[in-house]
Amino acid sequence: MDEALPIAGVHLMRAERVLYVRSDAPLAVLSSAVVGGELDCARHIMNMQVPRGYACPSPAADLEAMAHELGIVEPFVGLMTAANVEQARVVVERDETMTVVAVVTVGLGNPVAAGVTEVFEAGPGTINIILVVEAQLSQAARVNAVITATEAKTLALVEAGVRAPHGGPASGTSTDAIVIASTGRGISAAYAGPITPAGALIARAVRRAVGTEQ
Repeated sequence: MDEALPIAGVHLMRAERVLYVRSDAPLAVLSSAVVGGELDCARHIMNMQVPRGYACPSPAADLEAMAHELGIVEPFVGLMTAANVEQARVVVERDETMTVVAVVTVGLGNPVAAGVTEVFEAGPGTINIILVVEAQLSQAARVNAVITATEAKTLALVEAGVRAPHGGPASGTSTDAIVIASTGRGISAAYAGPITPAGALIARAVRRAVGTEQ
């Protein structure tokens, strides 16, 4: 069932196995997605739930099969998670000039501390962040947004007391992914660091979404 997000022309569908953000018009995107990470423009963003212990040799094929089920016949951005997508958090932050929507799933079976945790075979547990921004974000601003969102995610985990294998604070999980999607409408933002108007909204949305999952 579709639910309209507070950004014109952008919709969210929650189903048993997939979280699907659909836009009537193309969105400018930057992502670390399993599928579509090379795209700079897309109308479809999926976060597909997979079983714990998922070890398919071709995750792209599974995402493409899900896209086919949803009737998507054009390039899409596709993420995967073992977290329950029906329990995704949708957080809205806005000011007088722009709106930011964070659609976040949090699985914490795999906490790590970047720069501390050694290489290991990842188990289930992923924090997937989809950010939709009602603004014109420059390429630099979209990269800024990734950094700002990641800092906010890590702060939320530290505040929640999530621990990495070494016993210290976790900075995330070993398989986190992010999508920044902007509508290209409204105000222009050259940057999105944490004290810019765009970055402040992004940071608050992500911190709230990750923190409320604990």
